[in-house]
This record gives sequence, structure tokens and C-alpha cells, in this order.
Amino acid sequence: MTTAEQRRLIVLNHLEAGALVNAEAARLLGLSVRQLQRMKAAYAELGAAALSHGNRGRRPVHALDPELARKVVELATTTYAGFNRQHLTEVLVEEHGLVISRPSVHRILTAAGVLAPRKRRLPRHRRRRDRYTKAGMLLQVDSSRHDWLEGRGPYLSLVGAIDDATGEVRSARFRAQEDAQGYFEVMREVVHRRGIPLALYADRHSIFVDTKDTELTLEEEFAGRRHATQFGRLLEELGVSLIVARSPQAKGRVERLWGTFQDRLVSELRVAKAGTVGEANQVL
Repeated sequence: MTTAEQRRLIVLNHLEAGALVNAEAARLLGLSVRQLQRMKAAYAELGAAALSHGNRGRRPVHALDPELARKVVELATTTYAGFNRQHLTEVLVEEHGLVISRPSVHRILTAAGVLAPRKRRLPRHRRRRDRYTKAGMLLQVDSSRHDWLEGRGPYLSLVGAIDDATGEVRSARFRAQEDAQGYFEVMREVVHRRGIPLALYADRHSIFVDTKDTELTLEEEFAGRRHATQFGRLLEELGVSLIVARSPQAKGRVERLWGTFQDRLVSELRVAKAGTVGEANQVL
């Protein structure tokens, strides 16, 4: 019996013995007199069992099916091993029709002793640049060199573009190395599908700007700037302004995108058993 039930038993015994009246017993238990009288009648009929809650020992109607929990644990430790909790929740719905909330998935896996693949880091306060007001005005472009195939194939570079206003990934390509061709393909897809952006935000890679330390030529001195790179000439012909970031934090949106992809996309590539750049682009 719980402490509250033991207290009720003691008060009812005193009531039966005549040491208390109904009003005093009701006040001690925090009940109305009518509630106390019903409890007293049930106690007289059933004994101490009447003081226990009627649902004790019963399975809650909203509890998850044990077979469903077993299925979640099985998938989380086999097919989707390494998936984070949110990603796993989404895949269970999309691929298996198992509609379960993320907290429920977390409780099931924690109870089964399945640890999360990585700990959540506490957010660090930074003063962030305001987003552009409308989609398509500014794209952030960058490349991420990573073991995307987890040893099943070579290291690859993922070249991509993300919309500054919405965070939507406009285009992405796996390449053997970060090269101008990859950015040309990304820009071609962006322009074909969504039109020409107003500006591009990139780092100081030699694909975008001439970083040579040599002196300006006479022609460059008359122009007041160095000659544009091949990709730079493309932007000039499209009328797209190039904004050069001074640090990785300046283009934080695309940098955070790589963190998401190195978690989720790596898992998707593993499930698809991709082992070449062509297969990786098919999954992408």
C-alpha cells in the first residue's frame, strides 16, 4: 500500500472504533463527508482492497504495444544503426508506416539500453547576421570534404548551395574534389529550376577569387581589380554579385548544413550501400 492508502486505513479504523466522527475523518483525509461515507461503505464491504486505485496493475490504454517497441529497437540496432532520434522517427514513418513521436522513440531506446549516437551540444550564443528577406536573393555556396561513404569508397567533396532566406538546399553534387565544375553544375541546376539569384556568398577559394600574391598586370591596374576567375566570369555574365566571407562563421548556415548532412546523409548512404560517387549522387 502507498503512504496515502495507509493513512486512509488508519483514519477509517479510528472512525470504525468511534474515536472520530465523519466530519473529523473527512477533514483529516481532505475529502468531503459524502466521499468519506462512500469510502467507509466500500471498506466495510471489501476491506483494505477498497482503498487501492481501481486501475492499479492494469495496462494503460494509451501505452505502446510491446511488439511495436520491440520492432523499433530491432530497426534502430540493425538497419538504421547510427541514426539520430529525430531522423529515426521520420524514417520509421516514411519507410515502415510506424507513427511514433520522437519522445516515445527516445524512451523506448533508452529503456532498451540503446544509446544515442552522439550527444546534443548546448547552443552557443552568437550574434548572427540577419537573413535576407526573400527566397532567391542570396545563396550560400560551399564544399564539405568528408568520408561520406564510411570506407566503402573514396573520400568525396559535397558541393552545395543553400538559400539564405529559407534554409532550403537548392542544389548539391558529390565530386571527387572541390572544383569549379562542381560549382558550375550546382549553378546550372539552380538557374534552371529557380532562376538567377541576386548574390552568391562564398569563401576565398581560388575558384571564386584570384588569390595570387603577384603584382597586378597593367590591364588589371587600369581595371582596378584582378581578372575574374572562370567561375567569376560566369557570375558576371549572369549579373550575380559575389560576396566573399572572411571566416567560416560568416557563412554559418551552409556550415551548419554540412553538420546535418554528415549525420543524416551519411546514414542514408549507408542504408543504400552506396560505394561510388555515382551511387552517392543517385541517393542525393
